[in-house]
Amino acid sequence: MTDEIHRDGPPPFDRPFDGEDTKQRVYGAVLHARDPMTAAELAERADCSTESARTHLSFYADLGIVIKHEGRPVRYERNDDYFEWRRVNELARENTVDELQTRVSELTDRIENYRNEYDADSPAEIDVLEFDPERIDDVYVELGQWATAIEERALHERARRKAAGSTAPSHS
Repeated sequence: MTDEIHRDGPPPFDRPFDGEDTKQRVYGAVLHARDPMTAAELAERADCSTESARTHLSFYADLGIVIKHEGRPVRYERNDDYFEWRRVNELARENTVDELQTRVSELTDRIENYRNEYDADSPAEIDVLEFDPERIDDVYVELGQWATAIEERALHERARRKAAGSTAPSHS
């Protein structure tokens, strides 16, 4: 019964990678890291030896998933550009050009609504402390949604251009 509960619910906070192999635990530790970390720090999070973590981190660095920062000590961090590239390719593969264009249009409308509502061009221009204290939490949520819409639109537009380019007739 315990296995059933674990499978159906979120992993425990104290051991989020429980049940994964070492390679997956190191991958998960890198994905959850907010700042560059040493192999020893990542090994501790992944519950493995430093040498094992270093081996997997080297592999992930070769693939471009991880950025290796030389120095003493060497530090590793998640390569956000890799994950952005991967997301764009996934969107282009799973959606038609028309579907992507529709999503870009929807996100553009949402962004325009936020611009009009807040009389600003971006969420970074908003001073949350200028709002009534009862509304501050809602403003933070909306600013987060606005920033997400901007990021998503950029990804969907890149995917649309990629999909349009891959479906264009070749001129050989």
